[in-house]
Parts: sequence; C-alpha cells; structure tokens
Amino acid sequence: MSAITALGKRGRSRPALLGRAPQDTPAGVGTYLLLAVTFLFAAFPLYWMFVIATSTDEALAKLPPAVIPGDQFLVNLREVFSLQDVYFAASLVNSVIVATVVTASVLFFCSLAGFAFAKLRFKGSRGLMLFVVLTLTVPNQLGIVALYIVMGKLGWNGTLLAVIAPGLVTAFGVFYMRQFIVNTVPDELVESARVDGASTMRIYANIVLPTIRPALAVLGLLTFVATWNDFQWPLITLSGTDFPTSMVAISDLASGNYVIYRRVLAGAFIATVPLLVMLFIGGRQIVRGIMEGAVKS
Repeated sequence: MSAITALGKRGRSRPALLGRAPQDTPAGVGTYLLLAVTFLFAAFPLYWMFVIATSTDEALAKLPPAVIPGDQFLVNLREVFSLQDVYFAASLVNSVIVATVVTASVLFFCSLAGFAFAKLRFKGSRGLMLFVVLTLTVPNQLGIVALYIVMGKLGWNGTLLAVIAPGLVTAFGVFYMRQFIVNTVPDELVESARVDGASTMRIYANIVLPTIRPALAVLGLLTFVATWNDFQWPLITLSGTDFPTSMVAISDLASGNYVIYRRVLAGAFIATVPLLVMLFIGGRQIVRGIMEGAVKS
C-alpha cells in the first residue's frame, strides 16, 4: 500500500475525541412530545398545500375549510402543464439545469478555495479571506443593476447563462469549507503527503475531498435549495422569455386579476418535490456534516 493511499484512508477517518465519551441520556416523554409538535408545525404548510392542490374551487369556498385531500390533483396538474403562457414543464427542466450546474460548481470551487485558504501559505491570504468574509455583509440586491448591465454587455440577459454565472462560487461556501477543513484536516497529514511526493491537487483529491464529504453534502443541499428557490434575479433577467425557472412560473400562475389557487398550489407542490428528494437522499450526510463540523481535530 502506498503512503498516499494510507494517508487518504487516514483522511477519511473521523476526528478522535479526547477523554471518555459521555453516556447517552434517554429522552423523556416531553422531548418526544415537543419534537412531534415541532414536526406538525413544520409539515402542516406542505400538507395544506397538497390539500388545496387536490381540491376543487367549490371545496375551497367551504366553511370550515377542507382538511382532507381531494381527488382532483391530476386534473389540476394537467391544467397547470397545459397553460400556454406559463411553460411550467420547461421551467422545471430549467430549474433542474440551473440548480445542478450551480451546485456542482460551488462544491468544486468553494472546496478548492477553502483548501487553499486553510492549508496553503501564500502572500495576501489573510487579506483575501477578510475580503471574502466582508462580501457576506453586502446585500445581493445592491448589485442587481450592475449585474444586469454586465450580463447585457455579455449578451446573456434572457438566457440561463445569466442565472447560472453569478452563482458559480459563493463567499459563504468558501468561508464554510475553509472553516471545516481547518477543523478536520490536520496540518501534519498534509505535510506527510508532501513528503511522500504528492502534489497539491493530489492532496486535495485523495485526502481533503474524502474527509470533507459531510460538509460537501451540507453545502450542496443549501446551495441547491437556495438556487432552486431564487426568484428575484431570474425574474429580472428572464422577464419576457419562454423559458423561466420554476419560481418565476409559479409567480406567473399567481398573477392576473383572478387567481386560481388550486393551480398555484399544485404547481408549488410539484416544485417542492425535488427539494424533498434532496433532503431524503442527503439527510444522513447533512447530520454527519453538522456534527463533525463542531468537533475540532
């Protein structure tokens, strides 16, 4: 077994905790009751969205309102996808493309930049990191006009490139990955790999990436959800086009003098399903990333 392979396996191991681990305390009835109430409050809006999405206009006018799902979900969904001025099916495809590309780019560039700030020594690193952190204090709305002008000069306004390009790397992602790498990748591990003859990219690929996998899951989910739910910038740059994102399409469903809420919430429910799938797939890695990010090696 080569030394770099051994180092990679060491990098995948969890940070050791000093001292004896505390004994787990069994949760009481009050804890489970509190969790159940919290879950009901969190899940009720999604359930109510589904109830409206499966109901008719007559059911919505009833008092008290219906709390049991109806049988009109497919009918309402067919109406949403058949509207000629909303392009809902295309908007879902566009959202998948934008969110996937942005998430993949953020995971690569932010982890690479975080590794550079955490473990490489170069002139001006502290000043650059301070600049990255300071950009987090600037609201995105302040750059909308300048961003629109830049995208116009590039000829990208009205295309998905204008939605994808501004999100390819984020200051939060760089800062988060830098902090996680500092806490979970020992300096000795990196130096041992260098002595073994590993290049910087080899260390990044074989040691850093396997170690920060939980953090990548957390950042990936946060980025995917934020990109999928982004509304302001896609609305501005894709205004008047035939290929909006899902949030813009839902806004189009809710526009007009008379809003058909069963259509709006049917579309909103379908647009929420990919987020629930992402949470279901990456839930375990997310919890692991949060727990390991709080432990210093």
